[in-house]
Amino acid sequence: MIYTDLKSFPEHFLWGASTSAYQFEGASNEEGKGPSVIDMGNHPEGVTDFSVTSNHYYMYKEDVAMMAKMGLKAYRFSIAWSRIYPEGTGEANPKGLAFYNNLINELLKHGIEPIVTMYHFDLPYALELKDGWRNRQTIDAFERYAKTLFEHYGDRVKYWLTINEQNMMILHPGSLGTLDETVENPKKSLYQENHHMLVAQAKVMDLCHRLLPDAKIGPAPNIGTIYPASSKPEDVLAADTYAAIRNWLYLDMAVFGKYNNVAWSYLVENGYEPVIEEGDMEVLAKGKPDFIAFNYYTSQTVGESLNDGNDISHTGDQHELVGEPGAYRGSVNPGLQKTEFGWEIDPVGFRTTLRQIYSRYNLPLIVTENGLGAFDKLEPDGTVDDSYRIEFYKKHIEQIQLAVSDGVDVFGFCPWSAIDLVSTHQGSSKRYGFVYVNREEFDLKDLRRIPKKSFYWYQKLIETNGAVL
Repeated sequence: MIYTDLKSFPEHFLWGASTSAYQFEGASNEEGKGPSVIDMGNHPEGVTDFSVTSNHYYMYKEDVAMMAKMGLKAYRFSIAWSRIYPEGTGEANPKGLAFYNNLINELLKHGIEPIVTMYHFDLPYALELKDGWRNRQTIDAFERYAKTLFEHYGDRVKYWLTINEQNMMILHPGSLGTLDETVENPKKSLYQENHHMLVAQAKVMDLCHRLLPDAKIGPAPNIGTIYPASSKPEDVLAADTYAAIRNWLYLDMAVFGKYNNVAWSYLVENGYEPVIEEGDMEVLAKGKPDFIAFNYYTSQTVGESLNDGNDISHTGDQHELVGEPGAYRGSVNPGLQKTEFGWEIDPVGFRTTLRQIYSRYNLPLIVTENGLGAFDKLEPDGTVDDSYRIEFYKKHIEQIQLAVSDGVDVFGFCPWSAIDLVSTHQGSSKRYGFVYVNREEFDLKDLRRIPKKSFYWYQKLIETNGAVL
């Protein structure tokens, strides 16, 4: 649909940016923090670890001041579960509680709305040693952890996110370096973990509403529109199947409290269906989100499964496998450009995704990740020209405004990332931030913060509430 006049962004639109604890904080084994599965995971050789990252733990005041200078209205960050509970359960860590208390206060002092993600891939390793999310006791541990966060920070935090990209943890566990390859029937095990996470999420959403009646809470999966490889009916059907497995399984459960029928049929057909204990479905039905947060980087394309051994293909730099024999075949979209890391760039797919989610669930939306990773270069004069990132954001933010004009209720945009951090797959070399961190893969240098060209562009965009793209 082509509009003569576009709607403006809402008056109090939350222009923000995002990070995650394990990629940004550093101090991974300091101040009482316990190890997480990320700290103990199998990560690519030649890539830095997560022990220092951007040193935000010790530089948070400087970082928040930089965010305020950029004009951020919101900052979406995650709390490291093992910094609060080093063993996942047991005694809380006072220094961990104090750090996030101070960070939240610093944000509010600068007029920045804190948006808190409770779980961003980094399960406490002590819980993993007890079978992690395969163990139903982890549901109780997560609920207790969430209760602690609500009690300590709920008087100041209005927006809560439960679990970041749960669907990616289930569909692509190998790309995070946390896959337990010793488990018998790993896919069935993953979908049992998934069920436990869904139950935990529902419990925490219900708990939030009871303890913090004025707060809002929602899930934060990675959602992207799925194209058929052609107009052939079998390809269209395959795309619908993949959308159910990748997207709607997670959001249907969060919003409606039940398994998507196509996704459930796929689980049963392949013997992946989880054990559902008595009372689970009642718990799931009680967990009602107030909004939907989602991360969008790209769309995907699939075609009909031919069951010939070639249905599965790699996508992007993370070597994610796409394709399920008997369900859909991984494909590429010839109409899209790619980043230098192999990810397809699809701004129009962003608008389609916004429309699909809102039409299906009729809940307010906030984008909690979107961005372009690149090998940014610090010039001799101390500047960083990341014009390519500006172009990427221009095209995607234009599509948000078009979606708003379509009638989609979008209340915020928090791209990835506020400041350079350590990429899960390419370390500190692959940069996403509006602010450059002066370090290399194995040389911390001075960790100085340097605004990039995109910093000043985003600053102007926020000043005008999106009027100047």
